[in-house]
Amino acid sequence: MPLHVPPAPAPALRTVLTALGSPTAVREARTPSLRNAQGPATPDLPLPVHVLDRITPAGTSATRLAGWRFLIRCGERAVAAAETRLTPDGWAFSHFFEGPYVTATERALRQAETMTGSYQARLLSVPELYMLTLWLHGDCAADGAEGRLAATDLLVPLAPAPPGIAAHRPHRVAELLPVLTHRLTPTPTPAPLLGSPA
Repeated sequence: MPLHVPPAPAPALRTVLTALGSPTAVREARTPSLRNAQGPATPDLPLPVHVLDRITPAGTSATRLAGWRFLIRCGERAVAAAETRLTPDGWAFSHFFEGPYVTATERALRQAETMTGSYQARLLSVPELYMLTLWLHGDCAADGAEGRLAATDLLVPLAPAPPGIAAHRPHRVAELLPVLTHRLTPTPTPAPLLGSPA
């Protein structure tokens, strides 16, 4: 399928390029793969990172843009990622990192390219579940920084996924949201027994 990657804001890309060109920023990144990379490291596949803070009782969800994430390539593979965030003064470089979500993102993007249909690629974070998904949005012309989850959008949980949710298996939003709603619903606190200390 044609996988559309929305263009990142130019100032966000500039902050990543500046950080990559700074020996101090790379040295302090705590990412051995980036520090030990042979050859030039380049930012690739910018993805807007949206956060799902809550799921409404109607099942629709409110998301907010938290930043843009760039995979950092050295040769043919991603060795790290760079995160940017929006500040009152504009886009700013946040940090470099590596770990399972870098390779899981790359794997999910390759998997998405083999699916039928056209989608815009985004990332969706569910902080309360420590969950990150590749969000395949059905409106390819949409502004990557805006939008709500559509029932027909696909979410691909990245590994490691929360227990009971299969990683790298595409789920329609309409199927996955009820599962997330159940997990995010607080368990009521039982009333104390009579005669027991409160």
